Amino acid sequence: MTTNEKKVTNRNSRESEAHDNNLRSKPWRPVRSLEAPPPPPGMTYRWIRSAMLGEEDRSNVSRRIREGWELVKLEELPAEWQHMSTVEVGKSTGIINNEGLILGKMPTEMVEQRNAYYQQKNVDQVEALDNTVFNDSRKDGRYVKYDPQRDTKVTFGKQ
Repeated sequence: MTTNEKKVTNRNSRESEAHDNNLRSKPWRPVRSLEAPPPPPGMTYRWIRSAMLGEEDRSNVSRRIREGWELVKLEELPAEWQHMSTVEVGKSTGIINNEGLILGKMPTEMVEQRNAYYQQKNVDQVEALDNTVFNDSRKDGRYVKYDPQRDTKVTFGKQ
């Protein structure tokens, strides 16, 4: 090659068809351990503990299934979620698995009924505790006004 000859390169400009300015890559973000696909309409997804400290927790899975949760198989998910890991062996083969948790689904109406049940159970327990404390405070024969305060206060430094 002589000094008069110039090397010709074929470069595409940034505005070429190969470079789409409208298409941006997704920004990096930390991995979310419990990321789950959006549930189908009328259903709710929940992660169910299947192992703890390396030991299977069959009783918890059995309890959740009796409660109404159904285990989600990989083929039930949309195509963009087909990368999720699954249980490889046993009768739970094909079930979505994530670090000792398996994905369960339940109809949203049933989830709302379940939540209402546990909310009422909580209210009943608080009332029972209030009644017990009130009755215990009256045993000495004097009337004691019992007014539970259910708010917290955070202070810093000396008061």
